[in-house]
Amino acid sequence: MTTHETSAAPLGLRERKKRQTRERIRREAYRLFAEHGYETTTVDQIADAAEVSPSTFFRYYPTKEDVVIQDEYDPALAEALRARPAGEPIVDAILNSLKGPLGQMLDQDREDLLLRTRITFTDPAIRARNVVEQQRSEEVIAAIIAERTGRDATDLEIKCAAAAIIAVFTTLVRHWVEGDGQEDLAELYRRHLPLLARGLAF
Repeated sequence: MTTHETSAAPLGLRERKKRQTRERIRREAYRLFAEHGYETTTVDQIADAAEVSPSTFFRYYPTKEDVVIQDEYDPALAEALRARPAGEPIVDAILNSLKGPLGQMLDQDREDLLLRTRITFTDPAIRARNVVEQQRSEEVIAAIIAERTGRDATDLEIKCAAAAIIAVFTTLVRHWVEGDGQEDLAELYRRHLPLLARGLAF
């Protein structure tokens, strides 16, 4: 996925250049992954394609895995949710957030997201790292729910709600990838995330 700047504050020249370099490295990495496969693509090849040194690559991404793992979706979602009305139920807040920049990010990143997710689901090392990243995502959602409800983020109900939301996200993305991205991902969220709000009445 492309790294996105989520802050409304304008970036200085130095930060813009750093962001451009990060995005160029990621873009070239994904191009090489698509052409040659993730496993056979080396850091040296990515650095060469991005016209940076391997040491510069490692300043932006500590490992090759991080090119796939790192993204800005959690910060973007957190920012979008904090902008929603305080009394809005969390599922409604997420769905309404998808109507703005967050939904646009999903559309713009479609091809990268497809490739990234395929790698995440098939590469053992990245799959293991992704478990840790999912836990971090749960913590982000739990913190947001806690802010919106005045409860503690360590409250077990809050943690369970956050885990359920991330589980639905993961399941929907997997379904989307298995269908080669033919469906609208944001629409899948809009259609199936309300299951959590309705409760599991099976």
